[in-house]
This record gives sequence, structure tokens and C-alpha cells, in this order.
Amino acid sequence: ASRRSTVVFAQAAPGEPPAKLEPILVRAAKGLPTERPPAWMMRQAGRYMQEYRDLATKHPSFRKRSETTDLIVEITLQPWRAFQPDGVILFSDILTPLPAIGIPFEIDDYKGPVLEKPIRDAEGLKMIHKLDLGMLPFVGESLKILRHEVGDSAAVLGFVGSPWTLATYIVEGGSSSTYKTIKSMTMTQPLVLKAILEAVADAIGEYVGFQIDAGAQCVQIFDSWGGQLPPHMWEEWSKPYINIVVDKVRSTHPGVPLTLYANGSGGLLERMATTGVDCIGLDWTIDMEDGRRRVGNKSVQGNVDPAVLFAPPEAVEKAVRDVVRKAGPTGHILNLGHGVLVGTPEENVKVFFDTARKCVYPVE
Repeated sequence: ASRRSTVVFAQAAPGEPPAKLEPILVRAAKGLPTERPPAWMMRQAGRYMQEYRDLATKHPSFRKRSETTDLIVEITLQPWRAFQPDGVILFSDILTPLPAIGIPFEIDDYKGPVLEKPIRDAEGLKMIHKLDLGMLPFVGESLKILRHEVGDSAAVLGFVGSPWTLATYIVEGGSSSTYKTIKSMTMTQPLVLKAILEAVADAIGEYVGFQIDAGAQCVQIFDSWGGQLPPHMWEEWSKPYINIVVDKVRSTHPGVPLTLYANGSGGLLERMATTGVDCIGLDWTIDMEDGRRRVGNKSVQGNVDPAVLFAPPEAVEKAVRDVVRKAGPTGHILNLGHGVLVGTPEENVKVFFDTARKCVYPVE
């Protein structure tokens, strides 16, 4: 790793006080030098925490928990108070903006998301309208409060679903294990599917900007089901619409780093690196050293196997150090390769973050 690890400070204009150093996570996402790898975890607020389970007992509706400002803020801050991660990600859901473009959904305790009116033909397209941010006040309010609460101690992170991933729910009517309806649409109803993807991409680009205006300092795009596509289909059905989102954000908020994560993306890494994002999230099935080489000069995020957190503390420490060493001393955000698993011991989450703080470059 020839990447140098000196720390640079932002330059202030003559006559102005020295500019503040950006949060360590933002610097790493931009590929700037940091003294250690910043760390956060996907799904770091959630069911593995007793504090969250207690709150969920009092407020059993997931929609209420993820769409009520006070609850969003409280849940988001639970892991920050417990573990001091370098990134504090908004407690929300990738489907949250769908009602604001005319697509209602419900969350079933057993089935997960349910969309009563999936869109599969030209008639269904009439449901979709321009993004109505007035339906999402809790997102903006929560991000503003979080920036105030967290201050300079961590970066506030926003997130969105990619157009393809959101379209899988819009077309399938909920979660799927095969994606056969939307995949067949690429051949039987390509114009309808492209219209869905374009409308969603336009809305998501605006939604990212809304999150940034409210306080998000870095935004992650989850192409969660992009890895379900063969690479040539991902090039046609996911990448162009991620590009629309990225281009829209770059035109309005050029300095804010974007991360792209796709589960099962081992066959897509080189392609993901051409979307214009700053950072590529790697899942745990990819060797960090190999992944780093394959994405070129992009920053990387990941990629400890979430199952390692069920092992003894020394195994967690070893896994963290292995990933950090392979990633090199610049442009790496330490994370899991997927979300925290339900049942993960909280004490091992603490070991993960404590080890990350000890990984001062160069890591042996």
C-alpha cells in the first residue's frame, strides 16, 4: 500500500479562522488521509440491542418507529451512545419515500413490506407522481436534530435505496427470493419498467439532496438487490439509474461523498466503480485486498463478516485488524459486509468499535 497516511487540514481563506477538520468518516469517504479507519455498522440501530427491543415493545409499529421524529432520533442515537461509532446513520427504511411518489406500502410482521398495488403495466404508471417532500417532514427534522446532538464527534449519514432495488418492491409487490416478475418485465414490458426506474431515479436524486440539506454529511445508496442481476443486465437496468441519482446530487451538492453498496456484488465491483460515487461498499464474500484493487482509486467500505461477531472477542479483534491491514491506510471506512445480525452480542459490537479505534496507521 503506497497510500500515505499524513493528516491534512482544510484550508481557511486569508483572514478567516482555521477551517474545521471534516469528520473522519467524511475524509475517508473522499479518499483523504486519516489517522485510523473510521467505523460504523449497517443496521447498527436495531434488534440486537436490548434498548431497541424495549422501545419496540412500547411502539410495536415499525412504520411509527421509522416515521416519528422523536423515535427516529432516539433509535438512531442508541448505538452512538453505546459504542461511539464514527458514523450515525438515520434510522429509516429504503421504502420510506415511496408514499411521497404515490406508492403506498405497509409492513407486515411476517411478510415484510407489502404493496397492495404493484405496478406492472402502463396503467399502473399513472399512480406515480413527482416527489412530495411535504410527506417526509420527519426525515428532515430528524437529520437536523441529529446534527445538533452529534456535533463534531461523528458524521451523520443518510441513505436511500437504488432505483432498481426500489423497483423490485414496486413491481413484485413486496420482498422476493427470485425476482422473476421484474426480471421478466425487462423482456416483456421494458418501456414500462424503464419509466418506473426513471421516475424513481428522479425522486431519489431529489431525496438525497433533501437529506443533505437537512444535515446528512455522507449518503449511502443501497442497491441491495443489484447483485441479483447478471452483470450485463445490471449495466442496463441498475447502473444508468444510479447514474441519474449521482449526477443529480453532484449538480446540487458536489462536495458530499456518496457510497454505493450492493449485496452479492462480487461480479459487479469494476462496474460499480464507474457510477461516479466516491466509495464502494464491499460485502463479506469479497477479499478486501482483492476488492480494493478491483475498484481502482475509489474509497472502500467494509467488510467484516457479520457472523464473526458471534465468535470470541479475540476473533473479532483479529477479523477487524485483518480487514484494516488489507484495506491500507487511506480511503477505508470499516464496516461489516452486511447488516448486524439479530442476536449479535452487544459486547462484541463494542469490541469491534474499540478495536477500530486502536487501529492507528500503520497497522501491523
